[in-house]
Amino acid sequence: MVIPGRFVRTIKESCLERLILFGEGSLRRAIRKFVEHYHRERNHQGLGNRLIIEEESGAANGGPIQCRQRLGGMLNYYYRQAA
Repeated sequence: MVIPGRFVRTIKESCLERLILFGEGSLRRAIRKFVEHYHRERNHQGLGNRLIIEEESGAANGGPIQCRQRLGGMLNYYYRQAA
C-alpha cells in the first residue's frame, strides 16, 4: 500500500508532533483514531470541503450542536444532532 506524502505530513503536524507516546501500542491507537477522524470527520479541500465518508444524518437545521472528541480533545468534530 502506498501512503501519499501529504497524508504523512498531515498526521505528523496534526497529531503525532503534539503527543507524548509510550510505546508501539499508544502510537497505533493514535494513528487509528486520527485515520477515523481523517476519513469521517475532517473536511477535504480536494473534495469541495466535503467529508470522505459522509454519515447519513437525519438532523434538521434545528438540532443541537454536539462535539465528538478524539485523542483527549486534540481532534474535535462538531455536528448537528438529530432532534
